[in-house]
Amino acid sequence: MGAARGVKWRSGGRPTRRRLFAADWAQRCPAGPVPPCADDETCPDVWELDNGDVAVIGRDLTAQYASRLPEGVRVGADERLVVIPGGLVRGPEVDPR
Repeated sequence: MGAARGVKWRSGGRPTRRRLFAADWAQRCPAGPVPPCADDETCPDVWELDNGDVAVIGRDLTAQYASRLPEGVRVGADERLVVIPGGLVRGPEVDPR
């Protein structure tokens, strides 16, 4: 992904905190029906924000994966490793027949 539209980058390649939290919800990614939810309290989802960033709602599995990250992969102190069902990113499977 490229730089978010309208974001002023500081050294280190991250948006300033003020801009980071100023975005509003724009659209579900991929645009389509609401994903099936296990219950009323948990519902993984992916949304584009109006500044071009993407918000992910999923299970926080940072602690479970921290010792198994691929070489060169880091999770910063203010970041979380979030897992979502693969179908939310790939979209519905299409039967080529």
